[in-house]
Amino acid sequence: MKLLFLSTPVGCLGSGQGGGVELTLQNVAQEMRKRGHEVQVVAPVGSVLGDIRIVGIAGNLQVPAQSQGRDLPICLPDNSVLANMCEYVRQEQTNYDLIVNFAYDWLPFYLTPFFRCPIAHFISMGSMSVALDRIMTDVAQKFPEAIAVYTLSQAATFPFAESCHILGSGIDLDLYQFCPQPGESLAWLGRIAPEKALEDAVAAAKITGIPLRIFGKMQDRDYWQQICQDYPDAPVEYGGFLSTVELQRELGQCRAMLMTPRWVEAFGNVVIEAFACGVPVIAYRLGGPAEIVRDGKTGFLVEPGSVTGLVEAIQRINEIDRYACRQQAEAEYSLAALGDRFEIWFNQVRQS
Repeated sequence: MKLLFLSTPVGCLGSGQGGGVELTLQNVAQEMRKRGHEVQVVAPVGSVLGDIRIVGIAGNLQVPAQSQGRDLPICLPDNSVLANMCEYVRQEQTNYDLIVNFAYDWLPFYLTPFFRCPIAHFISMGSMSVALDRIMTDVAQKFPEAIAVYTLSQAATFPFAESCHILGSGIDLDLYQFCPQPGESLAWLGRIAPEKALEDAVAAAKITGIPLRIFGKMQDRDYWQQICQDYPDAPVEYGGFLSTVELQRELGQCRAMLMTPRWVEAFGNVVIEAFACGVPVIAYRLGGPAEIVRDGKTGFLVEPGSVTGLVEAIQRINEIDRYACRQQAEAEYSLAALGDRFEIWFNQVRQS
């Protein structure tokens, strides 16, 4: 197949601004090329995706959906990079067998009936907007095969849940080294933004006295500064936004990873990245992580918002066999398994 991928419009690929969908797009593109498919990616100018071909499109970035209210009207910035990307796709569509949309935004869904080339929409987050839910529901009704998500928990946030293909995620396991003997630190990995509730992990680190190493995109600096003011004595260290090679080296040395979102996490690629390094995950029993973490075997699930639950799980972390974490990653989240699921879905969209 000749595949044209439409990237997230909230930031350049490689910046981390797009969150987990950046990793998913890269891994799917990599695996499709390995299988002999032709892949080209349309993304904001400045994007980097290894040796995968990118058409960089100029324009102003889109405001992330998770930072807006559910009832706000749809809007595009002047000289919108998303509108410009969609126009490029419109002009080039006859050269491709399938357009694959990774942009969590109203415009690509609205335009779907106007394109001659079939469009497959991979939705990377749960329900965020009434207007966006409505247009996605429209597409699900008119094109029943066209929508896929990560997990059942994510699908359940939408009115069209039964129409969603559940594809999960996957990573290149060769890039992650298993670490059987960690140090003393805990880890927290993700975008530093309010919906990720980093302060809960910091509070748990302060109570236990165990150092917490924080990695990820600094998306909301005011939020970070507030955490530092609220927990001045907490044993925390911000390690920055790292490449996969650097991240797995640092992450593997940690005893466990904490995952503390206050929203429904669609999947949580960081969970399987931790597992690949042999790192158990302590996560809130919410969204995608609750479908991934095997409570008592590859980590612990605690009630959302319960710092006490986090502390109790941290105290039990030595009960987890780190090799079991790596085994789960290998069995369920390889690129080959991910490629099988996406390839089947792509063919279903083309034939529908």
